Amino acid sequence: GQPLGPRRLSLKPVPKLPDMEAFLREALVRVRKQARGCLAPELCFQAVRAATQSPFAEGVRRERELFGVLLGSGQAQALQYAFFAERAVHRWATPGGASWSSAAPQPVRRAAVIGLGTMGRGIVTSLVKANIPVVALEQDLENLDKGRKAVMLLLEREATKTEGGAQSLDFHNPARLQFTVDFDLLSDVDLVIEAVFENMALKKEIFRKLSKTCKPGALLCTNTSALNIDEIAAATSRPQQVVGTHFFSPAHVMRLLEIIYGRHTSGTAIATAVQLAKALRKVGVVVGNCFGFVGNRMMFPYVQQAVFLLEEGSRPEAVDRALEDFGFKIGPFRMSDLAGLDVGWRSRQEQGLTGPALPAGTPARQRHGQRYSPLPDLLCEQGRFGQKSGTGWYRYERAGGRTASPDPWLHSFLARYRDTHGIQARAIDQEEILERCLFALINEGFAILAEGIASGPEHLD
Repeated sequence: GQPLGPRRLSLKPVPKLPDMEAFLREALVRVRKQARGCLAPELCFQAVRAATQSPFAEGVRRERELFGVLLGSGQAQALQYAFFAERAVHRWATPGGASWSSAAPQPVRRAAVIGLGTMGRGIVTSLVKANIPVVALEQDLENLDKGRKAVMLLLEREATKTEGGAQSLDFHNPARLQFTVDFDLLSDVDLVIEAVFENMALKKEIFRKLSKTCKPGALLCTNTSALNIDEIAAATSRPQQVVGTHFFSPAHVMRLLEIIYGRHTSGTAIATAVQLAKALRKVGVVVGNCFGFVGNRMMFPYVQQAVFLLEEGSRPEAVDRALEDFGFKIGPFRMSDLAGLDVGWRSRQEQGLTGPALPAGTPARQRHGQRYSPLPDLLCEQGRFGQKSGTGWYRYERAGGRTASPDPWLHSFLARYRDTHGIQARAIDQEEILERCLFALINEGFAILAEGIASGPEHLD
């Protein structure tokens, strides 16, 4: 017998919380932390705040205003561009005439991964998650046991995120995931991904073995991040089936998969690698063969400028903060620590830029007539490899730790380094950090396009 109150939601008063301001303040801090540099989440927050403070009609008007700001923003245009660019990369073509429209992939019913270091573990995890049975191979029982434990730990973690948990991934089933030191078990796989460390002689030896062991149609992939695909392919009797599949660290998380064709790589091999990327829910980008391909080749001058900034007076945390505030998920120094400083060090030793192969009398800060910084090499010589060793450009709570803290030892090390080389430290502002790192990245991108290593700007982006 009571009259009905207002039925429209918009007419109901917003219930007041006793500590509304404190609640909103805390929420804003969390939004800013999770979405650094991104406009939309913060403006969404402002719209919600307006709803708590104003009558409905006024709140809606404010929401429309904020939406208008976003609609015309550079970020909206960039996100729309990225959305379409990600779809455009499926349409690949090579200078040799192979393309997405003419090449058909071959099925991958069973795969193998060689090497269970950081990259190999992540790749095995990705394949298991994609429902592709895997044979995981290591050189000896000690490394196999270590690798197996690490892979199982990763899969246990991934299982907690999926519906059905460990049952759905079924990774304890040897038909789905098999660990071995026996090369002959690779004789019936459709695709092998080699993920050993960056050493050309080692990779060639493995590919010679694969050439003899694998069935004729099997695709031979290398997870090299910079080495020459043609040189690796030359070690086999089937260069047309060799393709680069460069995963990014951590491989079970990062969505990018760089697919590199060599001089002899067939259209079918490229199409199969692209299809694999799709099965792994990754974005496969087909690029040409040069040192560092596209991802790392653009990364080299970007990180190099960041290191030069340290020589001149900056600190790792200042450089990272400037780039993260700009919108990068992770700055160059935190990224290097995550990937492992020893990876680049090993590559520079192979190139003769540092270590025993460096000719006597080479100036400390010059290579081939170009400016060079030995800082990353010096850190590696001290056993500072990043997160894996507990110290790198930052220090971590323990070896394998994730939380980066500025390191006073590194600050005094930089000061001693500048004294040794007679470098006068100066104050470097955020604008200079951004310009030097980003312009280096952009200019390298244009060089890659000009050389035809990438077939379009979307592939680079």
